[in-house]
Amino acid sequence: MPPSISFAIAPSLSPRKRVLVVNCYIDYSREPIRRPTKFPQAVGPIFLAGAFSRDRCEVRCYDELASGPLENESLLGWPDMLVLTGLTHCFDRLLHLTAYARTKNPKVIVVAGGPAVRALPLLSEKFFDYSCLGDIEELRQVIDAAWGDSYAATQMRPRFDLAYWIKYVSHVESTRYCNFHCSFCSLTGEGHSYQTYDLENIRQQVVAAGKRRKLLFVDNNFYGNDREHFHRRIDLLKELRAAGRFRNWAALVTNDFFNKQENLTLAKESGCELLFSGVESFDSVWLKSFNKLQNTSLPQVEMISRCLNAGIIFCYGLMLDLTTRTIADVRRELEFITGTPEISLPAFITLSIPILGTPYFYECLNDRTILPETKLRDMDGITIVQKTLDPIDEVVEFVRDVEQFRGLRGRILKHTMRFCQLYKSKLNPLQIAIGLEQGLLLSAHTLMTSSTGLGWLKQRRQRTFVSTTEPIDQLYTPAFKSGNLTADLVNSGLLKHRTAPAQIDRRAAAIA
Repeated sequence: MPPSISFAIAPSLSPRKRVLVVNCYIDYSREPIRRPTKFPQAVGPIFLAGAFSRDRCEVRCYDELASGPLENESLLGWPDMLVLTGLTHCFDRLLHLTAYARTKNPKVIVVAGGPAVRALPLLSEKFFDYSCLGDIEELRQVIDAAWGDSYAATQMRPRFDLAYWIKYVSHVESTRYCNFHCSFCSLTGEGHSYQTYDLENIRQQVVAAGKRRKLLFVDNNFYGNDREHFHRRIDLLKELRAAGRFRNWAALVTNDFFNKQENLTLAKESGCELLFSGVESFDSVWLKSFNKLQNTSLPQVEMISRCLNAGIIFCYGLMLDLTTRTIADVRRELEFITGTPEISLPAFITLSIPILGTPYFYECLNDRTILPETKLRDMDGITIVQKTLDPIDEVVEFVRDVEQFRGLRGRILKHTMRFCQLYKSKLNPLQIAIGLEQGLLLSAHTLMTSSTGLGWLKQRRQRTFVSTTEPIDQLYTPAFKSGNLTADLVNSGLLKHRTAPAQIDRRAAAIA
């Protein structure tokens, strides 16, 4: 946890420019909790921090995912430049921190980037001094324009020394973007082509991260379509592993990686311990409708079991699309998964999200499936934001249950026991533990990822799970009442006037 949370930040006596880089986050629980054990952790701030000259800039990082909402007035008034990034549904949080920082220091320069800023360039221009619409390297141009090129780093290297929230796993990027074009993915909406990094760049990242047991590649697609570069990266990993830089590694790959047994063999020989791949669904018709064709070349059960039998734990996410599938259909899929011990359980589940700028978003706009009064903040993967095939009250009940896998916990327990029995000779103790953790993540996600979650579970507000009627978060109430905040904003009492539960339920049923 950063020291800035617990006590005031003393004014800097250094003539260097002061920079605060923040990963903005709004939790899907709609409570101001910390998730320090959620995996993977945010790495954007440490890569962005590398754009600043170490000699001429004093840089600090803050991660709202791991540390909770940034509300420390001293820290918010400290920087000369505030750099903000975050997921698409967290755009409002960028606005909050901008307002806080300008209240404390009207001269602060606010720089914002990330998928939401790229999707909303005109709106972003109204609030931020610099709206970055390109890659992270654009930040060096911003520094040059604001202060001069002497304040920008000659070479951008991730500042692992500032990543107080990352303790045990090195995070490295070896490629950027993806060679596939799934209709719901923000990368598809931005239209970038797949890029590979120079091997020396990758080597320097690993070395800069220091010697750690685990190495995680944060690539959008570690495999990609450059087979020669993939094989050279594998050779580099073997070399660095032999030198003691790390013991095991993990990465995200697309499903086509598993079409060749050779790929699994190469990965295992170089120290691969875990692979994540977006399965999304076991329904091939649904996958084709979202242009996720790479997931249809090999049956999912065969793909997952092939990976596990190679000695690599397989992790994946599941997308529940209740706009085109019935509750009964989705429930059958969940029962199939929990009844098939040959495969691992999903690491997380999410509702389908019409992310801004994606082909799927424009399809939803055209078909008018997005519910009225839906806010960007609602697109968090657990709030219903679209019309559903089943009556909305039935969908709400289903989502409430599936959030914690109520009704399936017995099946999860039985699956976990049989899974461990099947693979105890193929996987190491840590991998088996990860397999066990999947079931716990599904059944008690908040308790597994947040050290403060239990307190909020006891007192959390009633939810509707429907964007049209869902009350806004506590984060939308100003964190402090001082500075240049207007009286009507300070005294607005946003949470005090939220809709009463009975009225919420009636409105939720009315939109069915």
